[in-house]
Amino acid sequence: MRITWLGHSCFKIEDGGPTIILDPYKDGSVAGYRDIREKADLVLCTHEHGDHSGRETVEITGNSAENVKVTKIDTYHDHHHGKHRGRNTIYILETGGYRIAHLGDLGCHPSGDQMAMLKNLDLLLIPVGGHFTIDAREAADLVKELAPATAVPMHYRDDEKGFGYDVIGTVDEFTGRMGSAAVLNTSVLLMEDRPKERVAVLVPANLG
Repeated sequence: MRITWLGHSCFKIEDGGPTIILDPYKDGSVAGYRDIREKADLVLCTHEHGDHSGRETVEITGNSAENVKVTKIDTYHDHHHGKHRGRNTIYILETGGYRIAHLGDLGCHPSGDQMAMLKNLDLLLIPVGGHFTIDAREAADLVKELAPATAVPMHYRDDEKGFGYDVIGTVDEFTGRMGSAAVLNTSVLLMEDRPKERVAVLVPANLG
């Protein structure tokens, strides 16, 4: 199975069956990234902000994705029960023998029942930049508590590579709290060849 970080919070999942794209951003909505032009069998958006809801950037193939089990968890985009930024959906995908969770723009700690649903993950895609989402400290605490086999950070800025919103933090703030991370010089994570470190940092495929 191939997990490709296209950029920001957008990932492509390919396992030889259905291709899935999560949280495609609208054209020009996030600095430093090229526009998305992809094909997929299934597109999932965690909420309707422009940097997560660019469905029109993905051509739907029409192939069936019925063998992908999708579980939705309704959460909030902020610490105030959605009063500031609305609601957010966590997606748990079961496909190709793996359990993968995409947290979207999670803005608060999940409830006890939600945490139970997020246990035993093979892969956790987690925002770490703060301001609009949980911050580096909250993200690190969540990864330590959930203990996924692998966590991939998303929704952060990189001043050297020139991507992301100015108001959000860098990935270093998160990895520093985790103690160790595998910094991979690639956009693709092969699930069968994951690093031994719990955190794997990817390079966005759609750098501008």
